[in-house]
Amino acid sequence: MSLTHFDAAGQAHMVDVSDKADTDRIAVAAAHIRMLPETLALIQDGTAKKGDVMGIARLAGIMGAKKTADLIPLCHPLPITKVTVDLTPDPDLPGLRIEAMVKTTGKTGVEMEALTAASTAALTVYDMCKAVDRGMEIGGLHVRLKDGGKSGRYEAGTDQGA
Repeated sequence: MSLTHFDAAGQAHMVDVSDKADTDRIAVAAAHIRMLPETLALIQDGTAKKGDVMGIARLAGIMGAKKTADLIPLCHPLPITKVTVDLTPDPDLPGLRIEAMVKTTGKTGVEMEALTAASTAALTVYDMCKAVDRGMEIGGLHVRLKDGGKSGRYEAGTDQGA
């Protein structure tokens, strides 16, 4: 097994995907942000000083997915066809659970775009709420699902994801 982003001399390079077939691809990533119950209540009530926290974080996540190639040096710019970012309050955390889904038809997958979307949404929540809760904690960032391309399907927590 070898890392694909290094050449035979050990130099970092962008993987050549020109010979790969265009296929439908999807990736889903998840993360969470823990916070004080009072902070979660502000978000749910829509009374946070900076406005609609979940709505703005959703948009930030979508924007993050679209900017992934600008942020991660060896990522290919991709023609993203769909991005969704869902933020779900979870009082047991307490905090928000974040799930980002990205689709494309292309030569390489969208796992990095989904991860970037989920993390950007979480960072936006932190930014908007840090004035009332500096102890928020972002965690659990992972690829939940990847499908399409030569390597096929991956689902976290299944035999394929082991």
